[in-house]
Amino acid sequence: MSRASTLVRSARKSRSLTQVDLAEQTQVHQSNISDIEGGRDLSVSTLERLLRGTGHRLFALPIQKSDVTDAASAIRGLLKGGNTQGALRVLIQLNDNLVSEHGLRRGVLGISEPEPTGNQVWDAALAGLVAWRLTEENIPLPAWVDNPRFFLPRPRSLRIDSADPIPDAVDIPPEFARRGVLVWAETFESV
Repeated sequence: MSRASTLVRSARKSRSLTQVDLAEQTQVHQSNISDIEGGRDLSVSTLERLLRGTGHRLFALPIQKSDVTDAASAIRGLLKGGNTQGALRVLIQLNDNLVSEHGLRRGVLGISEPEPTGNQVWDAALAGLVAWRLTEENIPLPAWVDNPRFFLPRPRSLRIDSADPIPDAVDIPPEFARRGVLVWAETFESV
């Protein structure tokens, strides 16, 4: 899936617009919007037009690190294959990417709402990580991190190893605890 498709879908959803609503706003046929959100290439001018239709603007900032949408996609694939260790490595890499950037660059890595991983605990963990690391630098949080789908109805762990003890509340990063994700803060410390 292309980055442009993620941008269009995230911008549209952030304004609670349907594809039909966006088509009416931009005079781009709904089926074209569907194709674009499905990964079809598009011109920069069409991308800008669609984003304007959602009330957003396009700014380019070259960055080499993977963002939360890349992490969610990778985690989804790994979880489908039963590879929770690999999924955890992706989550830790996203943490490292966020920590290594500052200001706008850090914010860019967490701004786009990721597609579901297929597992609510991992979705909540992604939101918790982005909220935690952006809050550290007083970067405004993207609206998606407070969407109810990123909060668990009851606290749960990532279930990497059944022998792992559950952390005490003081050992859980606050943004993870708020979302009900029981994960050790030390998991994200640099080695």
